[in-house]
Amino acid sequence: MNRLRWCALIVVAALAACATPTARYEERVRSYGFAALDLDGDGFRHRAYTAAGTPSGTLHVYIEHDGTPWIVSTLPSSDPTPRRPLALELMAQDPAPRLFLGRPCYFATDDAARCNVLVWTHQRYSPEVVRSMVAALRNHLAAHPYREIVLIGYSGGGTIAWLMAAAMPEVSGVVTIAANLDIDEWARIHDYSPLAGSRNPATAPPLRATTRQTHFYGGRDTNVTPAVVASFLRNHPEARAIEIADYDHECCWVARWSALLPALAQREPSVAHAPPAATGGIRKPAN
Repeated sequence: MNRLRWCALIVVAALAACATPTARYEERVRSYGFAALDLDGDGFRHRAYTAAGTPSGTLHVYIEHDGTPWIVSTLPSSDPTPRRPLALELMAQDPAPRLFLGRPCYFATDDAARCNVLVWTHQRYSPEVVRSMVAALRNHLAAHPYREIVLIGYSGGGTIAWLMAAAMPEVSGVVTIAANLDIDEWARIHDYSPLAGSRNPATAPPLRATTRQTHFYGGRDTNVTPAVVASFLRNHPEARAIEIADYDHECCWVARWSALLPALAQREPSVAHAPPAATGGIRKPAN
């Protein structure tokens, strides 16, 4: 009997290992009790998840990180869906009404004709990607209106959130966590290929004065380093940036997100806390 039990456990483990990134992500979604839906964007379909939360007039829209765009530096991934759902885990800590908005070609959406590897590699922050994200969100808001919309993005999702806010006058706030806000500086520091075809928040015009923005970053982050945030702030001194000195790129945003959420509601004039100036950095395969 023990031998049969061990064999069964091995089979279950093997099947779990074979599950696709999307299947594993959906399993986590179900564990949180979020409702799934598909939204039409501009040329793409977007997977989305919703949670009602405490009634209010504000919707928090969460956007996930870049996931797995590359297997190795010369081999793009066939499925960029994140292996660890960090923005989803942040969303689970939030009591507000929430929408998780998936990026084009993530979560196995049926866009085979449009989904080529450029969409999640070099063009991951392209005008086409941003335009479709905006269209998908507006389609949702047409049926579910809110008084205020706050975009919340983790890592590369924060880059998307900032670019969406620039295109949406109806957005009242944007919050980023460990976000790549200067993609050129980030590529230079890591010796990555430039993200040709993507838009760079650092070189874009300022957001509207009516759009509150708060950017959290970790003092120990070696992926999106403080130097990347510093470069963004030099061109956007109006932005409010908050350094958490002992955080890195992943630790400890999820565990402490509920304690940081009150900062989203602050409406006082932005104060930029500039990190150290750029000094170069580590070199890794393209991410």
